[in-house]
Amino acid sequence: MANLKLNGVELHVGFDDVDSPRGGCTTDLVSEIAIKWSKRGVKFIDYPNLVRLNPAIPWKTRGNGALSLRVLAESYELAKDMCSEAISISEDYVAEFTHLKRSPHVVCFIGHVPGELESMGEKAVRDVVLIDEALSIVEKHLPKVITWSNSSNRRGLIGALAAVGNRLTKDHTYELIAYRSRDYWGTPRLIDPVSVFKMDEETGGLTFLNVDKEANRILIAPHGPDPILFGIRGEEPSALIKALSIVKTGEPIAKWIIFRTNQATDEHLKRVRNLCEAYAYTGVIAVGRVSRDPRIIAGGHVILTIADECGEVDAAAYEPTEDFRGIVKELKPGDVVEVYGVVRPPSSIHGKTINLEKIRVIKLAEVLRQLNPICPKCGRRMTSSGKGKGFKCTYCGYRDPTASKVVVIEKRRVAEGWYQPPPRAFKHLMKPLERFGREKSGWSGVMIEKWHS
Repeated sequence: MANLKLNGVELHVGFDDVDSPRGGCTTDLVSEIAIKWSKRGVKFIDYPNLVRLNPAIPWKTRGNGALSLRVLAESYELAKDMCSEAISISEDYVAEFTHLKRSPHVVCFIGHVPGELESMGEKAVRDVVLIDEALSIVEKHLPKVITWSNSSNRRGLIGALAAVGNRLTKDHTYELIAYRSRDYWGTPRLIDPVSVFKMDEETGGLTFLNVDKEANRILIAPHGPDPILFGIRGEEPSALIKALSIVKTGEPIAKWIIFRTNQATDEHLKRVRNLCEAYAYTGVIAVGRVSRDPRIIAGGHVILTIADECGEVDAAAYEPTEDFRGIVKELKPGDVVEVYGVVRPPSSIHGKTINLEKIRVIKLAEVLRQLNPICPKCGRRMTSSGKGKGFKCTYCGYRDPTASKVVVIEKRRVAEGWYQPPPRAFKHLMKPLERFGREKSGWSGVMIEKWHS
């Protein structure tokens, strides 16, 4: 992010685990506070941040997203008052949507975010952060840190703290989220699919993952009783404003807001030097050689085994990825590939496995096949006359007692290059190939004038 001269006291407020299957949503809560503060004239130093955390963590929250608001207060005391206000609003919101398995947390950090908190925020996207790590940062920076939760489970603290620490400096995208009026919560969403396909075309690649053309499906609407009507992801806020004007709905939009986010950036993946560094619960980019023929297991999942000087690891293309599995199935021993995905730990029925999100075929091995020779008279393939007796043509009667099988290079049904699942199989952090080359290093710090309703 650009080095901005900030006149005032920085206040960073992180939120996590407010979502509930009974209704409610962390982004809804944060948008409520953000819009209220913005209309009151509070100075924002960033768009509201939506940070998707490590998707390999088994105890991840619903949606696996933590959020933060970054503002300037006129004084330290005013920053504390704003923190108290954010906690009060959160308390009321959480009480409305009770759920025993949640661990809602709010973290306020007053002042400039220190480097160790930034590092922890980035680590929480691609690795495991222990509760003790989060608590030690809180204790070290008291009284600048204020925390709130109504749960004895402290896992939400990690996400809220990570949302404060992760400044989205590696790459970022934007998401415009439109919310439903409460009268419509829990009912089918009324979105005109034709307008969504039109929006996808007219925003010219500056928005992405809006539709799945092959399945003739729109992808901007979630499922379930949460208050989100739709979310449009894109490269620039101005493109999202244009997209919003094109989408037509059969129900009112109660409010909308733009978030800056790490969605579709592959921030959760780290390039490893060898397969030994593919640790469980982390995201990796690894190169290996296919060491055996792919196999299909129960459920239609395709398992690919790759190897390097360090050992072997399985990589799985699961049934929901559909045609992507067909590509993986065509790979052969000796092919060199680069795999992208998160690592499942071993269990009693499978070894350590990389859940495939993308694959790059770097080099195809030559696959040799032995075939019966072609009949020189009629051009058809001959059959064996018996062991050591050559070949004969059953069509024209030609025989050659000296003929033998011929070795040919098999034509492969897969080419070198990139492959990814269909859009409907994408998860939040997965970067689609169309975003390659659009990465943003840093952020200007300049916000468009109208970033919420």
